[in-house]
Amino acid sequence: MKHLFLFCLIVLLFSQNAFCQSKIDSALYKKLKVMFKEDQKWRLEYMKLNKHQQSDYDEATIQKNWAKTDSLNLAEAKRIFHQYGYPGFSLVGESGSSKFWAIVQHCDDDVKFQQEVLVQMEKEVKQHNASGEKYAYLKDRVLTNQGHKQLYGTQTRYNKETHKHLPFPIQDSLNVDLRRKAVGLSPLSNYLKEIDAAY
Repeated sequence: MKHLFLFCLIVLLFSQNAFCQSKIDSALYKKLKVMFKEDQKWRLEYMKLNKHQQSDYDEATIQKNWAKTDSLNLAEAKRIFHQYGYPGFSLVGESGSSKFWAIVQHCDDDVKFQQEVLVQMEKEVKQHNASGEKYAYLKDRVLTNQGHKQLYGTQTRYNKETHKHLPFPIQDSLNVDLRRKAVGLSPLSNYLKEIDAAY
């Protein structure tokens, strides 16, 4: 299921401006930066293959390194979380917090851990110390991984026959755009068009 969620993460994170603060934990930020770079490397290489672009790696190599990186990042993310809780803006800046979030998004082999992070992230969002938009993505990710319907429609799957992305099932789908607007997300139809345009 990994490749189904690439676009939303990459677009959000590459459009993220660094949040500069003088008191952030620079050592932790640097660690997250390295982890995120590895996290994205193999996903970007996979996207190259998916778009029939040149890559230095074959698919088997990409998938092997992708899985290895996610496993290593999961272990390190757990250590970070157990030491600091959810790294919010005040600890690692907006950019660092975003990087930790992206790594947790990809911890699909440990949904229990994703759920633990989600609970803490919700508290930080309420204190304006974490992104409400990104919380919505993680909430949907956890619900989808647990076999439940999502709330915001952020998690999608690609149909190779129609070349279109469709969201996984959504709770109370008639009101999805109201929920999306409440956390700062664009209407679902616009979101899906953006994903299709990127593929």
